[in-house]
Amino acid sequence: MKNYWQILRQPQIASLLVIGMVARLPHSALGMLLLLHLVTNLDQSWVSAGLVTALMTIGIAIGAPWRGARVDMWGLRRALIPSVIVETAVWCTVPHVPLVWIYPLAFIGGLFALPVFSVVRTALGVMTTGEQRRTAFALDATATELVFIVGPAAAGIVATQISSTIGLSVIGVTASVAGLAMMLLNPPTSSADPKASANKANVHEERLGAEASFIAAAPVGVPEVEGELILAGMKSARARIKKRGKNFKNRFNWVSASVLAVFISASGAGMLLTGTEVSIVAELEAGGNSEQLGLVFLFWCGASLIGGLLYGAMRRNISPLVLLLLMAILTIPMFFAWDPLSLAIFSALPGFMCAPTLSAASEWLTDLVAEKRRGEAMGWYGSAMTGGTALGSPLTGVMVDNFGPPLAFVGIGSLAIAVVVMALIAQQIRRRVRRQRTRTRIAA
Repeated sequence: MKNYWQILRQPQIASLLVIGMVARLPHSALGMLLLLHLVTNLDQSWVSAGLVTALMTIGIAIGAPWRGARVDMWGLRRALIPSVIVETAVWCTVPHVPLVWIYPLAFIGGLFALPVFSVVRTALGVMTTGEQRRTAFALDATATELVFIVGPAAAGIVATQISSTIGLSVIGVTASVAGLAMMLLNPPTSSADPKASANKANVHEERLGAEASFIAAAPVGVPEVEGELILAGMKSARARIKKRGKNFKNRFNWVSASVLAVFISASGAGMLLTGTEVSIVAELEAGGNSEQLGLVFLFWCGASLIGGLLYGAMRRNISPLVLLLLMAILTIPMFFAWDPLSLAIFSALPGFMCAPTLSAASEWLTDLVAEKRRGEAMGWYGSAMTGGTALGSPLTGVMVDNFGPPLAFVGIGSLAIAVVVMALIAQQIRRRVRRQRTRTRIAA
């Protein structure tokens, strides 16, 4: 507690953590509010709603590293101006246009989303050192967990008790206000900044900060932070190329059978998480209980938090494939939920495996990939996760529209199980090919 208090006693760091937490709230509620708006207000199918959220996810994944790079090049205030303008324009417009315009607007909104995670993490890395930096990252991860428990619950209440149109407009305005507050605070994002109290965090620590945010955002906020892993990977690759020259001959010689299996499992985890989220929303909406989203997400996200804490206390590593398999199997019993409380209780079962699955994947990549390539590997991990996340929403939408929400839990869980099997098969094939090559070299 002493370390936390030392961090919070520093006004600039405390202000940054508070503004970062507030700035994340609109985006944590956005996906849920958008789903409910499309289905309830516009009478769209769940496939259409899923496609919209998938486009927003892809926009966020592309935009996060792009916006983060602009912060490095232009400075914080100049880089945030487009986000401040576009966020308000897009999310205040979306509730008033037909579906055909919502698709590109959702993508643009994701593309220009305020790069809160990268700004906060980079600034914390500049303003702190050593043990203090790890404490600051831990505080930021805790704030992230709280935000992604509160945000979706608030979205459900606003959509059912007030208006999704008002809610989306409020998100656009508050996101821009948060951007203005961050511009006003203007935390240092470079060690050359006169306000910097420490050296800039190195690439390794940036990657660790990205991983912490990623795991803390599970299971609801994963789409919002996948781009941060991609950004960390880009920075790692640029640093390595700058140091060693542009020699791409052995660019991917770090990709082993086990690494491929982790990437495939990342896609499966992303698909399962977004699929479960869509199924939960559809199940509650079908029963007229959308206002109970907060209860279900409290159990789902809370179980993930507990599972992550328990896994972190363990002294042995568990394969992410095993954990993903367990999460997929435990998703299927959500079919038997009969009311919001039972759905919340059943959701805690796969939720308990969520943070451990993501933590285990990070640990495995750390063990499997040489230190000089770990950042790049984590970037590809983020890309794989984004692919699965973007695929999960429309796929689940098809299941909901054709078979109903209960069977969608069974369907998305079964698909994730199939992904695990594919990962195991790919792992075995890759190992067999490598053994054959080794034998051929020995024979020659």
